[in-house]
Amino acid sequence: MEKPVVILIFTTVIMSLECLVQSDASTHRYKSGDDVPFYANKVGPYSNPSETYAYFDLPFCQPDNLSKKKESFGEALNGDRLTFAPYKLEFLADKDAKVICKKRLTKEEVAQFRTAVALDYYVQIYYDDLPIWAFLGMVEKDGIDDPNEYRYHIFTFYQFEIYYHKDHVIEILVRADPSFTADVTNDEGVDVEFLYTVVWKETNAPFEKRMDKYMSSSSLPHHLEIHWFSILNSHVTIFILMSCMEAIYLRVLWKDIYNLARDEEFSDNQEETGWKSLHGDVFRYPKCKYLLSSALGCGTQMLAVVVVTLCLGMLGVFQPYDRGVLPTALVIIYAITSAVAGFSAVSFYHQLEGSNSLRVILLTGGIFSCPLLLTFFFLNTVAFNYGSTAALPLGTIVVILLLWVLLALPSLVLGAISGKRIRSEFQAPCHTTKCPREVPPQHWYRRVITQMAMAGLLPFAVINIQLYYIFASVWGHRIYTVYSILFVVFILLLITTALVSIAMTYIQLSAEDHEWWWRSFLCGGSTGLYLFGYSIYYYFSRSDMNGFMQTSFFFGYMACVSYGVFLMLGTVGFHACLLFVRLLYGYIKCE
Repeated sequence: MEKPVVILIFTTVIMSLECLVQSDASTHRYKSGDDVPFYANKVGPYSNPSETYAYFDLPFCQPDNLSKKKESFGEALNGDRLTFAPYKLEFLADKDAKVICKKRLTKEEVAQFRTAVALDYYVQIYYDDLPIWAFLGMVEKDGIDDPNEYRYHIFTFYQFEIYYHKDHVIEILVRADPSFTADVTNDEGVDVEFLYTVVWKETNAPFEKRMDKYMSSSSLPHHLEIHWFSILNSHVTIFILMSCMEAIYLRVLWKDIYNLARDEEFSDNQEETGWKSLHGDVFRYPKCKYLLSSALGCGTQMLAVVVVTLCLGMLGVFQPYDRGVLPTALVIIYAITSAVAGFSAVSFYHQLEGSNSLRVILLTGGIFSCPLLLTFFFLNTVAFNYGSTAALPLGTIVVILLLWVLLALPSLVLGAISGKRIRSEFQAPCHTTKCPREVPPQHWYRRVITQMAMAGLLPFAVINIQLYYIFASVWGHRIYTVYSILFVVFILLLITTALVSIAMTYIQLSAEDHEWWWRSFLCGGSTGLYLFGYSIYYYFSRSDMNGFMQTSFFFGYMACVSYGVFLMLGTVGFHACLLFVRLLYGYIKCE
């Protein structure tokens, strides 16, 4: 059942993204004098990556016929609003001090530019699908102690240097000439002349290699050394865990199991203590089994989403220049893998002899998507009030809702139906007694909160170094392309989570506490809480993000991501512990 589902997911996703991920060389061939697509995209504060605005929200020179490129679904998700730029950069046409326009800025327009320069605004444009970034202006601070005396200037002269190979554009560079600026410090009208120059140069780099400079930023030698150090650190952590588990198994568990098996008569006449005394209760079904089943189903879906996304990344599907392909892929993968959630939740629920499948289906469909949708609508409202391009258009919102209603929900129901039909009995090596055993009072260090704090620490240490690069990419301007290393770290994270959860479950059973079901899930998922704690640290200590909108976006979406990680790793921890408990009690004689 699982293999065809995985193949179906991969095939559907790749076919859905096929038209987006390949840059066909035939569509980028030009003759001398041909117009090359040149789009102005967005502007925004460099320190606030989510706070972006349309290019012409600032009073730049507008072309005679202002027209917008029809945006794709992925571009809308990515906040791209492409508009034809006022620059004319024909293929192989050099230009010297070409005037875009001359205009007089009003006091209001001067104030707009001054605010933008003070907030360190950048400009993003695309030339033949090559991304370009440039700063809007500069602040003159040299020799000035009082911030109120700073001088604000906008750049008025940009120099474009374009490299070509045969009939292809290979690379474009843009530089602002600091000797050509307009002073926008004072609230008064300013006459401005915007100019640009274009120089074409030939290169031997082929078209297929023109994106290498964007992709190689993550693969620089000093970055790779840090990535490999992260993997080495993770291996050391797992080695320590394996050593501890080996000590527990060989020196404690195996000794107990050997003594029980050596003399059955002696074992029958002795009072059982520790984990051995729980064989009549350890497989007693947990409280709120419908909620646990739904959480496990959703966690399995999160695991499938991450695995498929990382595999597509390693296959080269996600490129830095493909606008919106990654968010599009996430939406499609999440909708399709709803079948995995429905199948996992309902099949496990029926193993626990549950009878209300409808409640499990509804809860599985809403346990993650409902908080995510509520967060999205709140943040979209905030972005709309700010006039930001991060606010999705109504048409895009309708498409998302239709995908959820017409693809995600049917997939969830079909998966649930399959899980109900292909259900199996719960495999328990020991019979459960009718009367539940009373759990003895526990010390503070054996309680849920304490064990969650201990359980999440080591898995978080495995991913700590990689988190900086991921945050710098998602909440900054770095480009992350080393999906193979990320996949290795992810596998190490799963192994560490499983081992730690097993260790915590053994500690709990040794204290004669048989209610391990929920605790194994909570201990496994506690790394998600550490992830959210790291996001708080990153926001205040490692970034310059500020403002209500950026703060709302950062903590709103990081709360959803942390919650998803909690469900995913909680599922991994639970299934690891379930396997451990079955093997453990399968060795002893249970009557």
